[in-house]
Amino acid sequence: MTNPVIDNIRRSLGRTAETPLSPRPAIYASRLAESVDSETGHFLEEVRKLSGVAQQLSPDSVSDALKSLVAEQNIRKATVWNTPTLRQLQITNLLASLGVELVSPTADKHEMALCDLGITEADYLLPETGTLVLTSSAEKPRAVSLLPRIHLAIVRPEMLRPDLHQVFAEAKDRNYLVFITGPSRTADIELTVTLGVHGPKSLHVWMLNP
Repeated sequence: MTNPVIDNIRRSLGRTAETPLSPRPAIYASRLAESVDSETGHFLEEVRKLSGVAQQLSPDSVSDALKSLVAEQNIRKATVWNTPTLRQLQITNLLASLGVELVSPTADKHEMALCDLGITEADYLLPETGTLVLTSSAEKPRAVSLLPRIHLAIVRPEMLRPDLHQVFAEAKDRNYLVFITGPSRTADIELTVTLGVHGPKSLHVWMLNP
């Protein structure tokens, strides 16, 4: 018994059921990491190519950078991961001092979607594609990076990984991984790309200097 769908595919490819299979494509070796400075520069440049806003900051500069972001983007409501680094940077205190209403990162999804800003860290960074990889836990809900109109990720060089092989090896026991490569992008039937239809409209990445 033949399958008409498979038969149509074979005809379009000029093949038959007796055509031998093509050789398996070569498996490329894992990418090797370069220096930390090179990997950092590569990662930030790829984020910018994807319409993200990326910069390096010292921890002491975070306060001024956050003040500028709140003013420029008219931030009125924000939600923040409850992680040691973000607590150490006093992100929630800084936002409160700027008059920003804080929403719990475990709030209802409808309330989270009303936030102007969601602030997270990242667990892994992939320089080759400018991708942030986030795991999920009670302190790090996925919605914080997915529902507010602006996503700010405050990251560190030690999160850099050469490629996905290492990420998957390190995260094999995790239940969820969120891969973020630039702001949310959607294209209609005419291939017109629109940002922010199914997620954050803008992505900001702040790489903290060691």
